[in-house]
Amino acid sequence: MEPLRPKRLHPGDTVAIAALSGPRSDLRRDQLDAAVAALSGLGYRVRVTPLVESGGNRFWRAAPPEAQAAELNALLNDPEVRAIIPFAGGNATSGYLDRIDYDAVRRDPKPLLGFSDITALHLALHSRTGLVGMHADFAPGLSGRFWDASPERHQAVLDLLHGLLTGAVTEVSLPAENTWETWKPGQATGRLVGGLLDRLINVEASPFKLTPATWDRAVFFWEDVGRNLGHVWNQLHVLRMSGVFDRIGAMVVGIPLDVELPVAAPGGKATVRDVVLDVLADYDFPVLAGVDFGHTGPNLPMPVGALASVDATARELRLLESPVA
Repeated sequence: MEPLRPKRLHPGDTVAIAALSGPRSDLRRDQLDAAVAALSGLGYRVRVTPLVESGGNRFWRAAPPEAQAAELNALLNDPEVRAIIPFAGGNATSGYLDRIDYDAVRRDPKPLLGFSDITALHLALHSRTGLVGMHADFAPGLSGRFWDASPERHQAVLDLLHGLLTGAVTEVSLPAENTWETWKPGQATGRLVGGLLDRLINVEASPFKLTPATWDRAVFFWEDVGRNLGHVWNQLHVLRMSGVFDRIGAMVVGIPLDVELPVAAPGGKATVRDVVLDVLADYDFPVLAGVDFGHTGPNLPMPVGALASVDATARELRLLESPVA
């Protein structure tokens, strides 16, 4: 399926902050206010949805699946809303993939931002419609007061994201703050596909899985958080057995957080690098790691479905086209 690029943003457009995953507790009201101020400062009108304003919850989610899907579908069908940014992540989106109005996306493609749990939405929407989703920070992360990073780094990432969403930035080398690592050398060009590994595996086990052709020469990017390292090893082998690693052109690993072996694990210490190279022992595509996306700091924007180039030897990741139309 050909990529479906969302329409670019313009000054005065309405951007919705929505509760597509976890709730907004009363303790996070200041984060919501900061997010609204940041988006207003970029020149947008900001609409905070009822599920965010209420701060309600259903178990660990903002609301039951049917309510979260209804909120998303209303935004997708509202011509005034030009972009959607979740307030928070969590563990919710896999529960309502079958309730999304995919036809609304085809009629009026608009940018959907987010990472972590939002990966399931990005991949299901890309699978069913070709939508280029923007793997990027949640609304509070845009404020410059959410991550433990310098104001300069926050601003650089925000400026890059804003430029991509408005079409002002097309080709660009993503700026590293951490020192990226070459785990396997080489170069490749392909379309970005990925996100949170655990949610990707969920989607791949669902009716919304990506077609095999989606993986052809793809730049597969992933990260994870709060996981047993052995589980990550198993899930990478699931992708290997499904043929994904026979098709992709490169792998880009973000900054996994709290992905480690249990304290009492036999066999000694192992790292994410050890696990990846163990799984990929029979493959020679380039692997670039330590790239600045995940749960540890301002997320470099990674547009799912957009063309990118990887030079793992030179430790460079470059976007080659605009993610918006």
